[in-house]
Amino acid sequence: MDNLELQKHANDVRKGIVTAVHSAKAGHPGGSLSAADMFTFLYFEEMNIDPEHPDKADRDRFVLSKGHTAPGLYSALANRGFFPVEDLTTLRKLGSYLQGHPCIHIPGVDMSSGSLGQGISAAVGMAMAGMMDQKTFRVYTLLGDGELEEGQVWEAAMFAGHRKLDNLCVIVDNNGLQIDGPVDQVCSPYPIDKKFEAFNFHVINIDAHDFDQIRGALKEARETKGMPTAIVMHSLKGKGVSYMEGSVDWHGKAPNDEEYAAAMADLEKIAEKLAGQQEKAGDR
Repeated sequence: MDNLELQKHANDVRKGIVTAVHSAKAGHPGGSLSAADMFTFLYFEEMNIDPEHPDKADRDRFVLSKGHTAPGLYSALANRGFFPVEDLTTLRKLGSYLQGHPCIHIPGVDMSSGSLGQGISAAVGMAMAGMMDQKTFRVYTLLGDGELEEGQVWEAAMFAGHRKLDNLCVIVDNNGLQIDGPVDQVCSPYPIDKKFEAFNFHVINIDAHDFDQIRGALKEARETKGMPTAIVMHSLKGKGVSYMEGSVDWHGKAPNDEEYAAAMADLEKIAEKLAGQQEKAGDR
């Protein structure tokens, strides 16, 4: 899939995030938006998955360790065809299957998650099981940079590095902000790359919003043998919505009607720009 198509899908994923959180009047848009490009690449290009058979045995696995950014995962799954996009408006509503954190009964969700630090442990377990059973599937997990303050993260990393789980790819959304403010002021996890290297990981630093860099990093991860890979993606919290970008205020707050309209207008401008680029490409 070319980068322009990926950008269009990522913009649709962002629209789904904003729509879901606005409808719920609660949720976490900032970190969902910062990871939207990675969600898009994983589900539209990278992973061996099938929306028609979400539980197929040889599928790649994904664990959202920073489970509060479920709107991003849900929007990617919906746009990929695992369930109707229209269901995103039921986020967090009574009786909906789309609750505030991922649940394993949702089509395409491989692990329930929410309490920070636990998702990576589940992913490590999946990777170890796959290696012991000589399976070919890969396991991906996405963590927040604030989540790295959890000690359980490093227990899991120690185990993964020691066991040389080269079927595991840990992705860190390094947008620099957590619920209480900048991560380097709350309880600095830096240097993130050197820490993972110390736990015997192959580490790659990338721009989280550059599909060429995302593609190259995931290819490098697949080709790395004898050790797990950690991708530290440097991102912009709230990416795509002008008034949310780089603002800690939008870590866990829903836009009101006026703010929702402004956000969708921003994303529609991006859609129009991408459509223009596609039209130009077709004229060549």
